[in-house]
Amino acid sequence: MRTVDRSHVHAWYILTAALALHVADEAFTDFLGFYNPTVLAVRSRLPWFPMPTFTFGPWLGGLIALVVILLLLAPAVERGAPGTRLASWALGVIMLLNGCGHLAGSAYFGRWLPGTTSAPVLVVASLWLARCTALRARRA
Repeated sequence: MRTVDRSHVHAWYILTAALALHVADEAFTDFLGFYNPTVLAVRSRLPWFPMPTFTFGPWLGGLIALVVILLLLAPAVERGAPGTRLASWALGVIMLLNGCGHLAGSAYFGRWLPGTTSAPVLVVASLWLARCTALRARRA
């Protein structure tokens, strides 16, 4: 396996691990205690606002399932299977926005929000996956 391919799959694993850390951070710091009331407040002013509210069990179970699915996709990323570059870009962008959202939210509300401790790890891991994906695309 070429170094570029190995770097890409390593970046995928690192971002998946960063997401797992972020999920734990949110679970231990009562993210839903902040998120759900915020969504409800926004919906009271903007009824069309599309964000759902969650209960703890299904929320955590869904995120754990996502992490497991991402781990199961890693061999396909390693092989460079069709769609894995697009999946890498999508995952990287979504996690970059997630991490930046926690940091910006903390600045906006003037306090450390749940999930913010692990947000810089998400940002760095997202940027690394983007870099490795771009390098692999260039080599293909």
